[in-house]
Amino acid sequence: DTAVGVLHGIRASCAYALGSDDLSGRTVVVQGAGGVGGRLVELLTAAGATVIASDVDAARLEQLGRSGVAAVSAADALSTSCDVLAPCATGGVINAASIDQLRCRIVAGAANNQLEEPDDANRLAARDILYAPDFVINAGGVLHGAGLEVLHWSREELDRRLVGIGDTLREIFETAERQGISTDAAARRLAGARLAAPARSSGR
Repeated sequence: DTAVGVLHGIRASCAYALGSDDLSGRTVVVQGAGGVGGRLVELLTAAGATVIASDVDAARLEQLGRSGVAAVSAADALSTSCDVLAPCATGGVINAASIDQLRCRIVAGAANNQLEEPDDANRLAARDILYAPDFVINAGGVLHGAGLEVLHWSREELDRRLVGIGDTLREIFETAERQGISTDAAARRLAGARLAAPARSSGR
């Protein structure tokens, strides 16, 4: 479900930056093809995207290659030309050095802590690269765990919430553009406002 949420986030990001959420004809580099990344490769391929996968595990890449997915070395993943770079491995891959190498319009992936430091969001914006904040786009796993097991959502409710990840990102992108701030800053402001809302409504 993390991968499903990321797919909705990539669609929302493409709609905002490229004018359409149709992924057919889009090229997506998935950096890290493990549990979530591997599932994202499948979902993107089914949606008609051209997927280029990168992973430190050669056997994993070989397996993907047998199913028709192109591969690129881990060293070259960030500098590969694409519409969307989807970091799905370790954190800190988006930093002052790597941002100069990026050849994408959008960074939208499942990895935690993708930015090495908060100012990297401003560096991305300066290069006109749209960043989908990681803690928003990869919330599908949390929604699945809390929603189904704790809140006893139906599968339909969970699916609706996963679609909502894309809606939240659109709100963040619009806020960032309107206020002249990074998408990361806009996401943190929105998160703060949403967390404060229950306290206000209970009179605290």
